[in-house]
Amino acid sequence: MTGSRTSPHRRRTRERGAAVVEFALVLPLFLALVFGIISYGWMLSYRQSISQAAAEGARAVAVAPNGTPNLGAVATAAVNRSLSSYGVTCEGGAMRHDGATVGSCTIPASSTTCPAPNPSRARCVTVTLAHRYRANPLIPSFPGLGLTLPSELRFASTVEVS
Repeated sequence: MTGSRTSPHRRRTRERGAAVVEFALVLPLFLALVFGIISYGWMLSYRQSISQAAAEGARAVAVAPNGTPNLGAVATAAVNRSLSSYGVTCEGGAMRHDGATVGSCTIPASSTTCPAPNPSRARCVTVTLAHRYRANPLIPSFPGLGLTLPSELRFASTVEVS
């Protein structure tokens, strides 16, 4: 009759084994969730910074003193200051991160005629930044989660120059 009951030690060993199996099944899902939140949060923060950088570049041109010789250099400096915390720079029409080209910067050297419906004599400057983010993320992505990131982050800001 002693075979019908299991010892407390044996029961604890089985429960411990079941806990290890459950942990092994849940851990990959938990890690994917945590790394997904981190990757997507970082991308959203960077997305906001690109938007702000385009606005800062355009604004720098708008407030530059009349007769400033190279408005493009003024805008580029403002964009680079805005993106410096991410290690991204705008150089010669290319967006760069760690020496690699990750996108494009369109920063005109002078103002152009504003698009409609502005008065025909108004002058405008448009700063456009584009980062091919899915192919060049700023932080490594958890395997398989890169597909949830946007393929490109693109922002443009236009200001009227007096």
